[in-house]
Amino acid sequence: MASTPVINIRRGQAVRHNGDVCIVSGTELKTPPRMASYVQMTIRSLASDKVHNLRMTSNESMESVVLNKEDYEYSYKDGDGFHFLHPETYEDVLIGEKIVAPVKDYLIEGQKYVVVFTDDAVAAIELPAAMSMLVAEAPEGVKGDSANNVYKAAIMETGLTVQVPLFINPGERISVKTEDGTYLGRA
Repeated sequence: MASTPVINIRRGQAVRHNGDVCIVSGTELKTPPRMASYVQMTIRSLASDKVHNLRMTSNESMESVVLNKEDYEYSYKDGDGFHFLHPETYEDVLIGEKIVAPVKDYLIEGQKYVVVFTDDAVAAIELPAAMSMLVAEAPEGVKGDSANNVYKAAIMETGLTVQVPLFINPGERISVKTEDGTYLGRA
């Protein structure tokens, strides 16, 4: 694959480091006074799941790896892992717990997700910016406790705990921001 200057590499791209395919989780270009600029980069290996912090001069290059993104529908979980189905070809893709772990609280059966492939292997699962979820459990709001913006912990259908306003009750659908798991409003 083509060599890419490190100053052009961004978060979410894939690069090859020490023979492993790695996903870039953060980059920062630093230019200290009276010194050459450098790039501070954090990458996560897909094979070993190790995180590497790299410091490279701004004129160095890394081999970039092509990422293929395809829509898949989450089907079910069994002892082998999580099953995703391609909506057109009905191809079943089995994804292990290690890759699904960061997003498993957002997986709803029948919902579409973007599965990222690199070198014909699953690299990650991308979530939409916000998701509509059903409130499974929520404690009753205390009357008179509304002087400020008061929140209570509610448990969603997937087991995710979200801080919601007092007026949200079980059985309601709310919109949840997937980046940090915060309440956005009623869906």
